[in-house]
Amino acid sequence: MKLNDLKPQAGAKKNRTRVGRGISAGKGKTAGRGTKGQNSRSGGGTRLYHQGGNLPFFRRLPFMRGKGFTPFNRVEFNEVNLDQLSTFGSGSEVTVESLIEARLLHDPRNPVVIMGRGEISVPLNVRVHRITENARAKIEAAGGKVEIIE
Repeated sequence: MKLNDLKPQAGAKKNRTRVGRGISAGKGKTAGRGTKGQNSRSGGGTRLYHQGGNLPFFRRLPFMRGKGFTPFNRVEFNEVNLDQLSTFGSGSEVTVESLIEARLLHDPRNPVVIMGRGEISVPLNVRVHRITENARAKIEAAGGKVEIIE
């Protein structure tokens, strides 16, 4: 077999219909467009989404301003700042469960991140999903420990 022997499958290639080429061709005169009307004219037909006098579907939908694109796989964190951890005593464990009990989390289903706003003076053992470098430095400077959980 050679390249010049290759042929398309039978029935795979079909000649286009040449319309408007006389009555014997079967597609002469009106060339399959019928008689008169918008779609028989050249350039005729309606634009995309045209609904014949009805308010188009996309204009019936509520208009939302300035939302932009929200990534579907975005992870939202519960942000807790150091000044909010002042209620915890010296040497206490700061975990997701203890933060839920202290009512510091916006949505308990989301992971927790500790942010660096404020100061901390007591040593705390912190076990959270994420922590900023600034917050980690302040906790360790106060004598506490930081552990990242998955």
